[in-house]
Amino acid sequence: MLTYTITIVAVCICIALILNLWRLMVGPTVSDRILALDTMYINAIALILLYGIYANTALYFEAALLIAMLGFVSTAALCKYLLRGDIIE
Repeated sequence: MLTYTITIVAVCICIALILNLWRLMVGPTVSDRILALDTMYINAIALILLYGIYANTALYFEAALLIAMLGFVSTAALCKYLLRGDIIE
């Protein structure tokens, strides 16, 4: 039963990733594109966590944590670049 649930949720997250990719490509403003990229990080983390539950290993949870940290730092850097035009002061 858990296998079917994980499959259904993974399909829903993949649909969300495709819609985020569409918003990333077509977004009317730069801030919409940054928000779509940040949401794609979150959806990718969810997929990795689902696969970790499916495979019953803790390795994927650590990988999801690393991707979450990199996603946060990159989103903060992109927002700072958008606001000021320079990342390092």
